[in-house]
Amino acid sequence: MQITSSLVSFVSVLWMTVFSPAQYKAKPVSCRLWAEPQIPEFAMNGDFIIGGIVAIHSYTNSGENTYSRLPPQLQCSGSMDFRQLRFARAMEFTIHEINNRTDLLPGITLGYQIYDSCSDVQMASKIALQCENGLDPVFNDTGSCSKLAAATVPAVVGDSTSSASISMARTLGPFRIPQVSHSATCACLSDKSQYPNFLRTVPSDQYQATALAKMVKYFGWTWIGAVRSDTDYGNIGMAAFLKAAQEEGICVEYSEAYIRTQPRSKLERLAGIIRRSTARVIVAFLHAPDMKFIIEELSRQQPPSIQWIASQSWIIHPDFLRFNMCAGALGFGFPRSVIPGLREFLLDLSPKNVSKSPLLTEFWESSFSCSLKGRTGSSEFLRECDGSEDIRALQNPYTDTSQLRTTNLVYKATYAIAHAIHGVICNETLCDKTIKFAPWQIHNHLKRVNFTTKNGYQVNFDSNGDPEAVYELINLQFKEDGTLDFVTVGYYDTTKPKGQEFKVISAVSWFGGQTEVPVSVCSESCPPGTRKAVQKGRPVCCYDCIPCAEQEISNNTDSLDCAKCPPEFWPNTKQDSCLPKPVEFLSWDDTLAIILTVFSITGAFMALCVTLVFYNNRASPIVRANNSELSFLLLFSLTLCFLCSLTFIGRPSEWSCMLRHTAFGITFVLCISCVLGKTIVVLMAFRATLPGSNVMKWFGPPQQRLIVLCFTLIQVLICVLWLKISPPFPFKNLKHYKEKIILECGLGSAIGFWAILGYVGFLALLCFILAFLARKLPDNFNEAKFITFSMLIFCAVWVTFIPAYVSTPGKFTVAVEIFAILASSFGLIICIFAPKCFIIVFRPEQNTKKNCTVKVPS
Repeated sequence: MQITSSLVSFVSVLWMTVFSPAQYKAKPVSCRLWAEPQIPEFAMNGDFIIGGIVAIHSYTNSGENTYSRLPPQLQCSGSMDFRQLRFARAMEFTIHEINNRTDLLPGITLGYQIYDSCSDVQMASKIALQCENGLDPVFNDTGSCSKLAAATVPAVVGDSTSSASISMARTLGPFRIPQVSHSATCACLSDKSQYPNFLRTVPSDQYQATALAKMVKYFGWTWIGAVRSDTDYGNIGMAAFLKAAQEEGICVEYSEAYIRTQPRSKLERLAGIIRRSTARVIVAFLHAPDMKFIIEELSRQQPPSIQWIASQSWIIHPDFLRFNMCAGALGFGFPRSVIPGLREFLLDLSPKNVSKSPLLTEFWESSFSCSLKGRTGSSEFLRECDGSEDIRALQNPYTDTSQLRTTNLVYKATYAIAHAIHGVICNETLCDKTIKFAPWQIHNHLKRVNFTTKNGYQVNFDSNGDPEAVYELINLQFKEDGTLDFVTVGYYDTTKPKGQEFKVISAVSWFGGQTEVPVSVCSESCPPGTRKAVQKGRPVCCYDCIPCAEQEISNNTDSLDCAKCPPEFWPNTKQDSCLPKPVEFLSWDDTLAIILTVFSITGAFMALCVTLVFYNNRASPIVRANNSELSFLLLFSLTLCFLCSLTFIGRPSEWSCMLRHTAFGITFVLCISCVLGKTIVVLMAFRATLPGSNVMKWFGPPQQRLIVLCFTLIQVLICVLWLKISPPFPFKNLKHYKEKIILECGLGSAIGFWAILGYVGFLALLCFILAFLARKLPDNFNEAKFITFSMLIFCAVWVTFIPAYVSTPGKFTVAVEIFAILASSFGLIICIFAPKCFIIVFRPEQNTKKNCTVKVPS
């Protein structure tokens, strides 16, 4: 359409400037435009004439173009849009109001020429050329028609549609005639490199597209349909919306274009797509006439349940209040306003003054279904108007001034031009109507205007010629009488701080009378504990919900990814939150710990009892014969061995970790050292009975104490080095179990631990070998046999302990170590001391020197 309008403009100028007969004659001639001028619908003379263009009719009837003769004249046809008629008359009213003011253009009378573009690009281009050249088809230029006459209007208000305004802007642009539109919202018109002289009092569709995307996102709709008018307004506006919607994560099931001039098959196809769609929300970026066709087509059958999201072009159009299918529709419209005095001006009509205007005559006859006097033969109405028609009782968009939205933009645009003219020809005291000025001067002042209208609205333009964007969120709701009405439920205001531009301030009525926000999604939301997985070949809004992997959670709806829990946490069963892992250690209240504690205390008590028995019978032969000093030291060390197992129970701490292993190592070495000393004494005692042997003098009590001390000090030295270099420490084992934490003592230096354990094993093995060698020595009470058996048990316990310790997890590792300590301790005390206690307590007759004497065979 832009190409068509530009072509018309170019051809018209070219015809006047190049192909005029004046190019072929030397003498002055009259230049004549071949096309008949378009007569203004409303006109008034004045010192300065302001042009106005509105789309009052829907079509033009130009006839068939054969390209062999001049094309037929464009004629408006189709139904009249009463709202557009109100816009035209609002411009009339505004100019009359300006002329009556003394502070704006004093002494200056503004005139106007207001045209009907018939929603047609060619007609708009023709009118634009007419604004440049005037209404007279014949002009003389002293022999040359190549020089164009000065523009007859300094500025133009209009057009109503974006496509027509684009064509006008390209036509008026070369002449630098400023154009102020009240309704052309195409974002493309903000491009000053293409449309340098275009301004508007209506916000760009870029703002509306952003606002619509934010609203769709706000209500949680991610799966929508999109329908647009196949015009600059619809195509560019929808492109801006789709871009904004993509940024908000909204998916579009389909995007279709339609214009009412297309074949009916196209309309039926579009209706079928809408009916079959799974999207319950449709964004309709359409001109009101196009939308009306679609609604009527969908109403032929059972209307689908659709939540309409409307562009401003039709959400405030009263025609849609009669379609119940539009109930619940949401869209952004311009703020409602009040223009004092406008209603009285609009209603100041009578058959007499109406008959002077063909346009008003058509309005009157269409509104009252009668023909004015003198038009009976040419009118479609059979009844003649009889004077009883009361325009004040008329209910139609022309007389309805309760929803003055776009009308106020016409009011602001007209005032802006008046202020610009005032800036050019007026100083502080008076205005000079004789001043000659060019249209570009008006444009320069237009860019800088900043004033407040009589009804309280601020008017100014940014660097792109656009105003600040302020919209009301309009909802079509049923009134108590069952009719639809426009209700403001929110706003979008770019003057608000970022993030606060959009706000819903009251309840929204949805389609079908629903009170809950309708749902329109391709896939249901993924609950916490799952993540979204996009379905192959489909938009990102269509997905499957996949449960999170082990050890992962998602605590938000529609999570794209699952997050791993921190190491010390574990997912709950729903995998929507992380819970602290249970900490496992051998606590005092654990059943296993209680049993081991009982055995430990029992062992220590047994050692104390044996000590008491030995102490009370310390003078008896059996006690004296078995080295009482080492026996008491052995009983003391066994008591410590039993009690050191208690250090392994309870929550590991820094001190308990260091104490448990060192106490175990030292007490067991002390214990084995005593046993080793007793074994050596037995062997040496046998050798001392041989004739001439004095070996016992080297293994008396001082030497026995030294043996025990030396062996124990070696273990103490190992423990000190271990604690100094890399001591044991408490740590949380997170690797052995995924679902719980094992709180245990780290070895620090594994070499230190195994050195302590190895040293104990070495002494036990040495003691076992020596005792084994002395097991068959002749004696009534040979202690070496019992030491051999006790060491056998000791070694067996600790040999089996090593693989059990390495393979047993968690608190059972500690339990195995305690069991080894207790088992080996019980083995020692029972094997070494039980036989002696039995004789002392139950066989005292055997507790004699004779029975304890070594008998050497001859």
